[in-house]
Amino acid sequence: MIHIRRATAPDVEQIVAMLADDHLGRDRESPGDQARYARAFDAVDADPNQFLAVAEDGGEVVGTLQLTFIPGLSRRGARRAMVEGVRVRADRRGGGLGAQLMKWAVEEARRRDCALVFLTSDASRDGAHRFYRRLGFAQSHLGFKLLL
Repeated sequence: MIHIRRATAPDVEQIVAMLADDHLGRDRESPGDQARYARAFDAVDADPNQFLAVAEDGGEVVGTLQLTFIPGLSRRGARRAMVEGVRVRADRRGGGLGAQLMKWAVEEARRRDCALVFLTSDASRDGAHRFYRRLGFAQSHLGFKLLL
């Protein structure tokens, strides 16, 4: 039975392992630097507009995502929910857990009176793009970033 809950500090090592376990994460994550991730977790956990979620099955963390709630003036003062860092543990992929996590995220956004849920996905993640389209997300924008 999958249980989705707010992440706690003891979950961080498992979350980072999932973030590092793909072709992009291998180059941008540093699982050996847990102190850096612990500081980042503390900042996320202290911010009421952040919800770092984990999916747990039998006491094991098997998935994660982060929701950021953004107030704004556009769209008549609409509040938005941004989804980031969606990961499912490698041995659990393909079984519907990602869809369950995303359904939970959309419901949480509704519960918090958000007008829309959005996410970005690296251009190289074709499988993820198909997954999000199957869930009803429209590919509506181009994304840009500037690394600092």
